[in-house]
Amino acid sequence: METKEEKALRKRLESLEEGYNEKSFDKDFKDFPEEIKMDVDNPKAEVHNSNKKKEKIIHKVFKKKEKPVKKIESSDRLKDSEINKAAEVLERLKKEIAKAVQGQENVIEGLLLGLLCNSHVLVEGVPGIAKTLAIRALATASGAEVKRIQFTVDMLPTDIIGMTTYTPQKGFEVVKGPVFANFLIADEINRAPPKTQSALMEAMQERQVTIGKKRFHLPSPFFVMATENPLENAGVYPLPEAQVDRFLFKVIATYPNSEEELAIMEQNMTLKKFEDFGLKAVTNPTEILKLQDLVKKVYLDDNIKEYILEIVQKTRTKDFAKGEYISYGCSPRASIGLFIASKARAIMKNRNYVLPEDVKAITYDILRHRLILSYKATIEKITPDMIIKDILSSIKVH
Repeated sequence: METKEEKALRKRLESLEEGYNEKSFDKDFKDFPEEIKMDVDNPKAEVHNSNKKKEKIIHKVFKKKEKPVKKIESSDRLKDSEINKAAEVLERLKKEIAKAVQGQENVIEGLLLGLLCNSHVLVEGVPGIAKTLAIRALATASGAEVKRIQFTVDMLPTDIIGMTTYTPQKGFEVVKGPVFANFLIADEINRAPPKTQSALMEAMQERQVTIGKKRFHLPSPFFVMATENPLENAGVYPLPEAQVDRFLFKVIATYPNSEEELAIMEQNMTLKKFEDFGLKAVTNPTEILKLQDLVKKVYLDDNIKEYILEIVQKTRTKDFAKGEYISYGCSPRASIGLFIASKARAIMKNRNYVLPEDVKAITYDILRHRLILSYKATIEKITPDMIIKDILSSIKVH
């Protein structure tokens, strides 16, 4: 049975066969480098055991007479005007958010990418570094319906999705919870017990919730932006792995630098109300849905796909320096995340095609919450980011 490479080579030979005869081949072959001629003439040479080398030889031999390949224009191919318009919308959102938030570019970029990918984002950081403020600013600038949940240890699932109630005047009726919004701010999500956290799982994955015996579809777009505090251990519950996996990104919010902190002191939330920043809606839900459709049309080459697969498979094979610290590798949801998020970043960078640098840039946010590390990693203080750095350095970009 033919291998994949042999099948591709045979098809190429068949496509080149028309218009070529033995004499024309011999004529072209005379001008070919001596070392290649020796490889072709020698049946024991390595070139006959490598389809990639054969492909190069065929290309060089026929390059003078090979008919140009007709470029097929796909109806789904993005136009420059579409990309430029999308990049402008994202730039407007960034500028509007910057009115309230100083620094935290990686958090803002992660939130925007999550929105473009029609997925959810988990923001982790110590208290007081504008996690919630950044999310509120994006929600306001998007012009969408926004609701917020402050998670507590006594919160019930019905506090999130809603419930069926009975009143003598109206009878039974469904009272919808705060999950019915375009943007849902889930503040300090790790304070709620697992039973309550799991109430969000159906909403995040299926875009629907079940109240009583009925299912209700959530508005579109639906975007969950959650925050968690990594420091506290009293009254805090670790998020279930199944729920964490449903967040496309886990973004780490860091401390601001001196210049940013000076600006924060001058326009701080203690002396101002959120409304004082004067944020305005610079887009709307309809335009956001169009942007999400554009992301799907961004070109991603097969070599980039192989690069993505190699990154994810490294977490399972563990054949790199720090592989021993991984207990469980990433699921195919990580591959899907890298696939779609790299396309979104390409649009953010005003391109209609993905580069390896796009994949590298989003790998940390995609994988850090999907890697399950061993107890040995905890003892030796090995973090997911250290492991991801090792994985990226061990893979050669083609």
